Amino acid sequence: MDLIDLGDADGNRCVVRVTGRYQPRVLTGHDLQADVLVSASFADASLELYLLPQDLDTWQHDLTQLAPGKGATIGGDRGLTLDFVMHEDRTLSLMVHDPDRMSLAMGIAPQETWIQDHHRRLDQVRETWPNEVVETGPMTYEWNSNRRG
Repeated sequence: MDLIDLGDADGNRCVVRVTGRYQPRVLTGHDLQADVLVSASFADASLELYLLPQDLDTWQHDLTQLAPGKGATIGGDRGLTLDFVMHEDRTLSLMVHDPDRMSLAMGIAPQETWIQDHHRRLDQVRETWPNEVVETGPMTYEWNSNRRG
């Protein structure tokens, strides 16, 4: 399921495809695993990203607040990070930083309705993979009482 799918007429594209749980049925492995596919005339990369529930919360908050001069981030200090910055003409600059492999910057001119579309995508990801684990204290986890299976 694609959490992010941004592309433009010039062939620049960024897709974050959630493929499932990192370690299903393991209490501390409940984060989501995703493939990040980035392509432009100068780069074609496939990277891995692990998403925690707070990453999805941050992405939702950032999308809601996104305006010219502001940005949105997905990923974190655990590895791969994607930073989107909106310009006055509503185009985006995308910075991809994978500390182990590469950093790149590119521009994307997405469709006007991309923010609404990405809120819908986020809802679909959360519906498909709801939070299974709650953090009851620092580094202390337990299964959510609403957990399926």
